[in-house]
Amino acid sequence: MGSTLQVLSKTIKYIVPKFLIMKLKRENLNMAGEYATASEICRRNFYAQITLGRLKRTDILVYNPNTGKELRIEVKAKQGKEWPGIKGINDNLTLLVFVDFQNKRDTERPDFYILNAKDWQEFLKSFVTNNSKFQELIDGYIPRWKDGYSGTSVRLHQISQNKERWNKLEKLLT
Repeated sequence: MGSTLQVLSKTIKYIVPKFLIMKLKRENLNMAGEYATASEICRRNFYAQITLGRLKRTDILVYNPNTGKELRIEVKAKQGKEWPGIKGINDNLTLLVFVDFQNKRDTERPDFYILNAKDWQEFLKSFVTNNSKFQELIDGYIPRWKDGYSGTSVRLHQISQNKERWNKLEKLLT
């Protein structure tokens, strides 16, 4: 009986009526992603400071007071099918955190996908550089397309192996 209830509760979770799904205003989406990410970092006993402003390519500064180590976080949030306009990272002391609010109720935590510079390069090799519309990598990590557009869209299935990989953060800070 217990296992039947567990399966049923998992099934019910995925047939939630649309009116119960949280829909963030566009102007709040990235900020919600930054605060959610900072919260997760603090839950792991690291100091997280949201930059709030136009500090280029840095949304959160992270510090481990026990080791003195620091790193930067770039956050991208979505509630649709993909994260658009992603330019990536190339610094070994920077992480790219994708926050997924799609189909989440206001009582549910978003999903997090954590990529380091090596993961980004693997993503580019697997999903970008072999595309016939691809032109070049700017500075070795920002995709530029033949139509002149810089950046790329990222879909969930392309980065799913990085779900909840907070160990990458912990490894850099300890």
